[in-house]
Amino acid sequence: MYDYGECHVCGKQMKERRVKQDLWVKGKLILIEGVPAGVCPQCGERVVKADVGLRIAALIEDSRQLRKVRTIRVPVIRFAREIA
Repeated sequence: MYDYGECHVCGKQMKERRVKQDLWVKGKLILIEGVPAGVCPQCGERVVKADVGLRIAALIEDSRQLRKVRTIRVPVIRFAREIA
């Protein structure tokens, strides 16, 4: 297991977890599951190692990979500021 060190936000020791990473690419939301990341147990801050970030970029760049994925529906709610 990789040592992610301390959280740069709150100082707690990061723990390795598998997370879902959402990214907006060319106006489309992409969700990548099973990403190894350091996650802060106190504040929830997440970091990935450089090689993981490069692999994510390669997955997104490989258009053939995007054709092999499953699609989910995501509800969209518009935030409307209430007038007091």
